[in-house]
Amino acid sequence: MRAIFSLILSATLALPLAAQDAGGAETPVAEQLPDAEILSPIEAWQADPTTVFDASEVDIDTFKWIARPIVVFADTPVDPSFQEQIDNLTRDPGELVRRDVVLISDSDPSQRSDLRSRLRPRGFALVLMGKDGDVELRKPFPWSVRELSRAIDKMPLRQQEMRDQSRG
Repeated sequence: MRAIFSLILSATLALPLAAQDAGGAETPVAEQLPDAEILSPIEAWQADPTTVFDASEVDIDTFKWIARPIVVFADTPVDPSFQEQIDNLTRDPGELVRRDVVLISDSDPSQRSDLRSRLRPRGFALVLMGKDGDVELRKPFPWSVRELSRAIDKMPLRQQEMRDQSRG
């Protein structure tokens, strides 16, 4: 199961990379797919809230006041903790979707993503951010969706959202 998941994750993370044609010139992904519609990260997340974004492809500030980012860091995509965490988050995303969570991964320190510079992880790290962009939780080991859901439900903004949903 992990081998299959690793293969799928590797293929998913490799999609945004530019391809080279026979002449060695790079061709952007949008040009490789003739009828592909280019979506902003927000539009892509709204179309499919289970999407796992690569940290080098998104500006975390675009999700401010819209979604709660969960960022999973590792020094390599084959880190067992990284694989376990991504598997936990993608296995049953319903609870995270209900809580407006956007999933972001960063398993390549050489990319020097803005998130890696801002959050400064060491090896594996799980970071939960609030809709306001502040770090709410840091963990050096994988957490279950249940544990993350409980942590999110304790946040003041989430409690307000729950009150508003129960009223209307």
